[in-house]
Amino acid sequence: MNRIKKVALKTRSILSLKLLLTLIFSFFLTACSTTPSSEQTLSDPKDPLEVINRPFWTFTWDYADKYVFKPASQGYVEYMPTDLRKGVHNMALNLNEPSTIINDLLQAKFTDAAKSTGRFVLNSTIGLLGFFDPASDFGWNRKQEEFGEVLGSYGVGDGPYLVVPALGPSSVREEVGDFVDRYYWPLAVIDFWPNILRAGVLGLEARASLADQEAILNDAIDPYEFVKNAYFQNMQFRVYDGNPPIEVNQAEEANIDAYLEELENMQP
Repeated sequence: MNRIKKVALKTRSILSLKLLLTLIFSFFLTACSTTPSSEQTLSDPKDPLEVINRPFWTFTWDYADKYVFKPASQGYVEYMPTDLRKGVHNMALNLNEPSTIINDLLQAKFTDAAKSTGRFVLNSTIGLLGFFDPASDFGWNRKQEEFGEVLGSYGVGDGPYLVVPALGPSSVREEVGDFVDRYYWPLAVIDFWPNILRAGVLGLEARASLADQEAILNDAIDPYEFVKNAYFQNMQFRVYDGNPPIEVNQAEEANIDAYLEELENMQP
C-alpha cells in the first residue's frame, strides 16, 4: 500500500506540474493573442495563437518528426516481430479501457460502457493482460472514449488550437481531457517508467499509422492549415460518434445567393 501511495503521489505531482505549465502557457498565449494591434487580424477564430503555433509546427514536422519520430517508427515496424508488436500494442490500449468505461457512463452510453467492461475483464484475464484480444471475437470492438469528448458532448468548445512541440495538434479541451484521463485507474497507479514505455508504444504506432497519409500532407499547399482542419474535423467526428451535424456557413451562403441573384439579373 505504501508503494502504491508513493507511486500515485509521484504521478500526481508530475501531472500537477504539467497542468500548471499548460495553464501558464495557455494564459501567456491568450494574453498575447488578445493584445490590441492595428496590424494584426485573426484569420481563423479557432486559431488565435497561429503566430506561435506555426513555429511549433515547423519544429515538430520538419525536425522532430523527420529526424526522430519517423525513423524510430520505421525501425520499430521493420524489426519488431509482427505478433509481438500487435500484442504489446494491445496491452497498451487495454489500459485505456477503464477510462473509456467511465467516460461512456458520463455520457449515458450504458451499452458502450458494458461492452468496454466486458472487453477489459476478458482481455485482462483470458487475453493475458490484454496481449490478446479475444473480446473482439464476441463483437466487442474497441471504442476509445476520452474525457475531452465528454466535455464536447456537453457543449464545451474545443478552445484555441494548440500545437504541442514535438507532439503535434491539440486544443485546450483535449489537453484538459488528457489530464483527467491520466487520473483514472490504473494509469494513476502505474509507475513512471512503465507509463513512459506505454506512451512510447502508442506514439510509435500512431506515427506508423500516418505513413500512408504522409504523401497527402507533403503535397498540401499549406500543411499547417491541412493538419489543423483535419484535426477539428476528427474531433467533431469523435464527439458525435461519427454523425457530426452539418454546419452551414451563413456568410458563404449569403455570398452564393447574392452571386446567383446577380446572374439572374444579367439574363435578358
